[in-house]
Amino acid sequence: MFKEFKAFIMRGNVLDLAVGIIIGAAFGKIVSSFVGDVLTPILSLAMGKVDFSNLFVALNGETYATLDEAKKAGAATLNYGVFMNVVIDFLIVSFAIFLIVRMANRFKKEDAPLPPNTKECPECLSTIPLKARKCAQCGSPQQVA
Repeated sequence: MFKEFKAFIMRGNVLDLAVGIIIGAAFGKIVSSFVGDVLTPILSLAMGKVDFSNLFVALNGETYATLDEAKKAGAATLNYGVFMNVVIDFLIVSFAIFLIVRMANRFKKEDAPLPPNTKECPECLSTIPLKARKCAQCGSPQQVA
């Protein structure tokens, strides 16, 4: 059983998946920091110094200055500002992944088209292998290529 597990783990696609998950987690932290520490302050400054993370609605009808105050008071809140931060984070990650895939596709070598391995029978127009001496459909003799 250990040998089967080792063979499973050592397959290329499992290792590639593991590396992708680890890099994705690290990349996610970088993007989250970029959104939270760089982009959100710039957007909030442009929108009149609005802090997205403090945009919320207290569901008990009371007013609180910050989200932390509402949480300390035990009020249920609808945190749409935090949701906006997550959506911005998602859009930036998606765009960055799009750019990476687009760049990788530019460097990817295009496979040369394979030469055809079939031809058309001149008698019945069915598809037959290039090396066929007789058509399987109509039995007409063929010239071998």
